[in-house]
Order: sequence, then C-alpha cells, then structure tokens
Amino acid sequence: MDYFSIAAMLTVLSAVFGYINVRFLKLPITIGLMIITIVFTLAVVVIGQFDDTLLLREKELITQIDFKTVLLDIMLSFLLFAGALHTNFAQLKVQRWPVFVFATVGVIMSTFLVGISMFYMLQLVGLEVDFIYCLLFGALISPTDPIAVLGILKKAGAPKKLETKIVGESLFNDGVGVVVFLTIFNFASSSSGNVEMMEIVKLFGVEVIGGILLGAILGWITYRMMRSIDSYEIEVIITIAAVMGGTHIAQNLHLSAPLAMVTAGLIVGNDTVRNTAMSELTEAYVDKFWELIDVLLNTILFVLIGMEMLVLTLEGSYIIAGLLGIPIVLLARFASLWGPIKFFDKKLEFVPNTNLIMTWGGLRGGISIALALSLTQEMHKELFLVITYIIVAFSIIGQGLTVEPIIKKLTKPKG
Repeated sequence: MDYFSIAAMLTVLSAVFGYINVRFLKLPITIGLMIITIVFTLAVVVIGQFDDTLLLREKELITQIDFKTVLLDIMLSFLLFAGALHTNFAQLKVQRWPVFVFATVGVIMSTFLVGISMFYMLQLVGLEVDFIYCLLFGALISPTDPIAVLGILKKAGAPKKLETKIVGESLFNDGVGVVVFLTIFNFASSSSGNVEMMEIVKLFGVEVIGGILLGAILGWITYRMMRSIDSYEIEVIITIAAVMGGTHIAQNLHLSAPLAMVTAGLIVGNDTVRNTAMSELTEAYVDKFWELIDVLLNTILFVLIGMEMLVLTLEGSYIIAGLLGIPIVLLARFASLWGPIKFFDKKLEFVPNTNLIMTWGGLRGGISIALALSLTQEMHKELFLVITYIIVAFSIIGQGLTVEPIIKKLTKPKG
C-alpha cells in the first residue's frame, strides 16, 4: 500500500469517526476518537472470526505505518507548535520555575519510582524482567502527553494558574522524557553496560539546551520576518516553514525538535509579537490555520492509537501487569510532584489540591506508545507495549472523562 493510500484511508476514518463523535457522543476529540476507534477495531476482530477480509486489511494498514517515526519525527513538531502558540505566555513566565522543575526533576523521579515498583510488581505476577528494562519503561511512561492534555483541558474549565502548570509541564516534559529514555536505552543496549557520565551530560546539554536555543532563534527570525511585511498568506507560510525547516535542522544537528518547536511557538504566540508583528487579519488566519492543523493531526493520531490494539500480544499476565501498572504510575506521579509543589507553594499561590489535580490531569498518550514501539525484543517489547497501551487507554478515557468534574470539585471554594 503506497503512502497516499495510507494517508487517504486514515483521513477518511478520522473524518467519519470525528463526525460520529461530534454528532452523537459529543466528547472531547481525543477521548471520542479513541473510544470509537477501539470499538471499531474490536468489531473488526469479531467480524474477522467469520470473514477476515476487513481484519487483514486493517492489520496490513497498521503494520505498514511506522508509528514512532510518524509521531516523533513528523506530527509532534506541528502539534507542539500549535499548542505552544495558544499558551498563555505571561502566565507561563510567572510559573516558569515550577514548570521547569516538574518537567525535569519530576520526570526523573517518576522514572525511578515507576521502574523500581514495576520491577517488584512484575516478579509478583511471575514475570522476570531485568531492572534496567523496568527503568526504561519508567522513562517512557513518566512524561505526560501534551497532545492529550491540551485537547482535554480546553473543556475542563481549570483555573488559569493550574492550567498553565499542567500545560506548561506537558509541553516541555516530553522532550526531557525522550532524552531520559534515550540515555537509559543507550545504557541498556551497551554491550559493556557502562555509559560515561559525561556522555549523559552531553546528551542532555545538546538535546535539551540546544533544542531550546534553536527554538528561540527560529522564533526570533519568524517574528522579524512577520513584522517586516503585512500579508497574511505569506505570514502563515512563514510559520509552516519555521516548523518544517526547524524540525529538519534539529534532527540533523541531533537537537530536541519538540523543545525547539515549543520554544518557537511560545515566542511567536506571545502578546508582544502578536501586537507588533501581526495585523488583526493575520492573527486570525494564523490562529485558525494552526487550530485546524491541531484538530486534523489529533484525529489521525488517536485513530492510530486505537488501531494499535492489533499489534498487541494480549497474554493474561501482560494484561494483569498493565492493570496493576495504572496505580503504580499514578502514585509515582503524585510522589514526584509532592516535593516541588510543597517548595513552590510558599512562594506562589497554588490552587488547592494542585497535586491531586495534576496527578489525575497528567495524561499519557501517543508519545509513550511510540517509545514503547521502539524497544527491542530483548527489552520485552511485547510486555511493555501491552502495559503502556492499557495505561494510556485508561489515562485518556478514564482520567480524561473524569478530569473536568474532579477539577470543579477540588477547586470549588469552601463555604
């Protein structure tokens, strides 16, 4: 099947499932699309017991798509730029230090807490897995997914201070999480089992700091170009060029493309740039274009996530491990946020029950699945893919459906 046929099929499915969601379910797009696709995939599997034509076609489609490459190397840059473009820059600037600590220290702490807990839990269910591979799983499941978070928080009605913390953290921690994952992956793949500390520092420095610096340069160049002209068509194209060209440069220089796109999006989207570089017409077109890109890629992404069910090895012990992994991941996130929140609560006024809300509102999504798919067979790919999928499905559907009432209840003024 050629690339156009795959893209056409995914777009058609996304349009049909999106219509069903808007017309009947009326759920946030990330939740609705995933539920509909899972139901559709299960129906195809059931029908396949009698006539496997449709099942074989769907399996052919999903096996020909390199989910990791499509998401991490192509879609993620567009989605993060679109998300950052509409993030409250002024509020993020106020909350920059807690967001930074959540996205760095929090991810690293969660990685180790999940890794240690999974190591002993897997032994209890009769699965012997080396600690380093459990730690690798901790790294891929710890970052919250900005795509899932942004899509659901738009309708959750969270206080602006709290929304900024959750969205800001999720925009940055996936880039940090990927670096942590790659560091542990290199260690696990090393034949000698040794990775020099300087190599780890260099990887962090080049990927994280380099990505942010590249994003700042791209954002500044984009701003200067948009300021010097008044043509909404060309200005929209300039933002597209910033994302596509910036991603290409980041990948070739081995910098973090996600962090570069987040930084560029925040610069282009902040009020100062909007007021000095964009006319009202340009601003409207830039916003609407990137909103449409955001919705289109989100629909395709969550259709893909739902269809990934077909590549799972659904053994009983794997499913039990996945179900037990849900509370482990939630508790690890709560514990990793507790210290930073206590520290910054003395300097910044936090919304009551911030830790509980950020724990429940920190959703996992496609990034975790993409990283799980990049594991080797030696790293227990089938086991961790099933566990990851169960946690992601619970996160998006279970947490996603309940985060709005939980936020309203926990932030409701007493009296």
